[in-house]
Amino acid sequence: MKAAKSIAPILIVLILLLIVIPCFTGSYAVADEKEQVIQITAKKFEYSPNNITLKKGIPVVLEFTSLDRLHGFNCPGLGIRSDIFPDKKTKLRFTPDKVGTFSFHCDNFCGSGHEGMTGTIIVEE
Repeated sequence: MKAAKSIAPILIVLILLLIVIPCFTGSYAVADEKEQVIQITAKKFEYSPNNITLKKGIPVVLEFTSLDRLHGFNCPGLGIRSDIFPDKKTKLRFTPDKVGTFSFHCDNFCGSGHEGMTGTIIVEE
């Protein structure tokens, strides 16, 4: 019983140090820097989801899967582009560096209706 009483203050100090030290070293910010992963499917003639909201400065991975054929993803306003292959995950990593609303579209012709294969990325502060 006597040993348990003498260990308790040491444990309290250790726990407090584990909480306080990261606040002074900046380690607490690491969780905010994790990549946000957004899964997007592409098929004639749509993306799902086709409206995506992101935060400026937070790294993101757009993870595409085509359900039918080769598609493209092009968002000129953010300077990002990728081909999307059928039955294969395609990952597009980037960090939004500006706020605004940016249109994206399929840039690999996929048939009649191709011109309607569009969407929007909204980047907020």
